[in-house]
Amino acid sequence: MEAFLVSTGIVALGEMGDKTQLLALLLAAKFRKPVPIIAGILVATLINHAAAGWLGGWIAGLMGPQLLRWVIGGSFLAMALWMLVPDRLDDEEAAGGGQRFGIFGTTVIAFFLAEMGDKTQIATVALAARYPNLPAVVAGTTLGMMLANVPAVLLGDQIAKKLSMTLVHGVAAAIFAVLGVLTLLNVGQML
Repeated sequence: MEAFLVSTGIVALGEMGDKTQLLALLLAAKFRKPVPIIAGILVATLINHAAAGWLGGWIAGLMGPQLLRWVIGGSFLAMALWMLVPDRLDDEEAAGGGQRFGIFGTTVIAFFLAEMGDKTQIATVALAARYPNLPAVVAGTTLGMMLANVPAVLLGDQIAKKLSMTLVHGVAAAIFAVLGVLTLLNVGQML
């Protein structure tokens, strides 16, 4: 249960103001059809995070517990610093496949590509390396993505105007930093 809850919370906070959340806003403004956009985000996230989680589990299997502890702890601390860097949506990513694939297909392709190498994907790799329960990690990170992006699709700019992204990113950075320090100090179960 811890793997699911930590994964959900970290990704939900980490996704706030992220480029994929900006992409969700852009797709919602462009297409004005929330159901296929939300379905596309879900499918893209499940595929992307399952692959990232598998990679994290594979990496964990290659390393001994001590090396793994240092790699994961360092990764969480690096994520804490990365959270403090604001994201912007690149024009090429915003284009994301055009109308040729329909709203659902365009969303799946654009979201999958935008998530490659993104903070939440890297967090999923680290979380899967930290927690051996891959389904719980993938379910948690996917739920976190949906918690952050569904409101963005449904309510768009109204939400963005009311939230301080600096505060949200600061809270997410603090959580990553705490997880990093706890991991480096070997607090809790490692594997």
